[in-house]
Amino acid sequence: MTNKDIHGILAYPVTPFSAEQAVDTDQLATLVDRLVVGGAHGIVPLGSTGESAYLTEDEFDAVVDVTISVVNGRVPVIIGASDLTTANTVRRARYAERAGADAVMVLPISYWKLSEREITTHYATIGAAIGIPIMVYNNPATSGIDMSPELLVRMFTEIDNVTMVKESTGDLSRMLRIADLSDRQLPFYNGSNPMALAAFNAGAKGWCTAAPNLRPQPCVDLYDAIRAGDQARAEAIYADLAPLLEFIVAGGLPTTVKGGLELLGRGVGVPRPPLLPLDDAGRDALRRLLATG
Repeated sequence: MTNKDIHGILAYPVTPFSAEQAVDTDQLATLVDRLVVGGAHGIVPLGSTGESAYLTEDEFDAVVDVTISVVNGRVPVIIGASDLTTANTVRRARYAERAGADAVMVLPISYWKLSEREITTHYATIGAAIGIPIMVYNNPATSGIDMSPELLVRMFTEIDNVTMVKESTGDLSRMLRIADLSDRQLPFYNGSNPMALAAFNAGAKGWCTAAPNLRPQPCVDLYDAIRAGDQARAEAIYADLAPLLEFIVAGGLPTTVKGGLELLGRGVGVPRPPLLPLDDAGRDALRRLLATG
């Protein structure tokens, strides 16, 4: 198994839908290409932002195929392969690997609260089924399952394909604990938009974010400033971005990002129910944020 260098701004595309609520692959292709040209260092479709929980398997596969074809090796592609069952997560991960994905991202999803033994077995089964890296995704706010730094590092040690962690709790101490427990061998990626600057300062290798759909350049500029050691510039860029980051998280990423793209004249349809489009007050607030950015 080989690892591409996965770092920097890892952009989540939304999944565009037509007026009939079918996946709009042409709009998806345009959006993904815009993200790559806009400077994203990696593309991560089919996470929460991509509404993967609401897609059929044929739709999931179509998003994988279009994304990998459009990216065409320019940057790494990490496919969100999470599903309710281990069996279908394996199916999705295998499909992503065959299609040419560089890695998969897996969030443990379950109606039941899983034990650490069940979580470990879930990831070990996926790891045994594929030959590409797994980014373990910890986001208890959406999955209801919270994986401790100790568990994450143990899986990194015991499961060959587990090579990185996306930590989305917004708890900086967890990132530092992952680094300490693994002797800085386990790369961690920030998945909490309001923590972007603090996470980079703590050693995060990348920032997984939907923000580049709306404001790609400041995201890239923030990462460049961090790499250059220009803390004052990084703080200024983050201060400018922070209100938008807080808004899109509070309002729900598919809803707010799709609303923002419409306001920018790049509409990709509305979210799939039960998610709803932004209401009038939300649109007005987002319009103001985009106008001042």
